Amino acid sequence: MDDPTPHVPDYEARVRASFAKQGLMRTLGASIARVSSGAVDLVLPTSPAVSQQHGFTHAGAVASIADSAAGYAALTLMPPGAGVLTAEFKINLLAPALGERIVARGKVVKAGRTLTLAQTDVFAEREGHEKLVAVLMATLMTVEGRSGVDD
Repeated sequence: MDDPTPHVPDYEARVRASFAKQGLMRTLGASIARVSSGAVDLVLPTSPAVSQQHGFTHAGAVASIADSAAGYAALTLMPPGAGVLTAEFKINLLAPALGERIVARGKVVKAGRTLTLAQTDVFAEREGHEKLVAVLMATLMTVEGRSGVDD
């Protein structure tokens, strides 16, 4: 990562406050497990509410928490008042997401002034073991001076 120094001293509170506004994360039941400079981990407990027809966690739920983990990892390094929006992402689904919980570990690969590249590795935790089930690469945009798009 080029510049892992946050522009906001209390970046963790910033991320947690923004995350609390997300209706989708609340609906899915996701929560923040860890926030550090350039990295955010999200956790999704598995349940029938987020499953697909075979009992695996739905790819849409996996992609949603992976995207949010990447976005919040990027936000930790953005200037005060800036908002983060996903410009694009690609996800590779490597294995069925089957376990007690799904963990998305987002980290910044390169932080730029306007665009940030982040990667999220997604794991299914089952009986104390982790299995890599997806990898997401995302391009996030720093948005400044746009009404309604901030922290």
